[in-house]
Amino acid sequence: MVCILRSKNIADGLPIITLQEVDMRKLTVFNFVTLNGYFEGPKRDISWHRHGAEENAYAAEGLKSGSTLLFGRVTYELMASYWPTPGAIKNDPIVAKGMNNADKIVFSRTLKKVEWNNTRVVRDNIVEEIKKMKQHPGKDMTLLGSGSIVIQFAEQGLIDEYQIMVDPVVLGRGTPMFKGIKHKLDLKLTTTRTFKSGVVLLCYQPVENFPGSGL
Repeated sequence: MVCILRSKNIADGLPIITLQEVDMRKLTVFNFVTLNGYFEGPKRDISWHRHGAEENAYAAEGLKSGSTLLFGRVTYELMASYWPTPGAIKNDPIVAKGMNNADKIVFSRTLKKVEWNNTRVVRDNIVEEIKKMKQHPGKDMTLLGSGSIVIQFAEQGLIDEYQIMVDPVVLGRGTPMFKGIKHKLDLKLTTTRTFKSGVVLLCYQPVENFPGSGL
């Protein structure tokens, strides 16, 4: 919740300043990881993730919220190469519709253009951009994959919830979800769910924001 100043004129022309409470936009990270904490395997492989009908239904339900989807460049290119295709629309029509219709932001300094509809690029000062977005009314935001972006936002205390799907698989090599984080991140478990595939959803909220977050 954030308070903003509103002014209005009364009959004699003098302004009245009032405070109005506005809900801040929520930023959620959604990711799936191996049992030993990798969110991608060698060469960015994610074929190990058990994403069946039950998980698809959960993803489709989440997309109904209309959140703005956030990506780093690599995750964006992976998603953009699949969800608009006829195969994705045929195999996962509800999820594909949600992904394709959603407002999307990709953080990249090198991406020349974006062809996936409803997408804009943020090239610089991504932390400041999210801070500004969170201070104004609008759609909640969901960050998908994008390990390096997760770290930047986590370090600044900008993430309100972590939704982590843990697959019952262990990889010998890969990229840890929190690779390179410099601060201790205290979390409280808020929700759990077990899928028939053996995947377990763990939802966490930060106990407190980092002192440098500015929020």
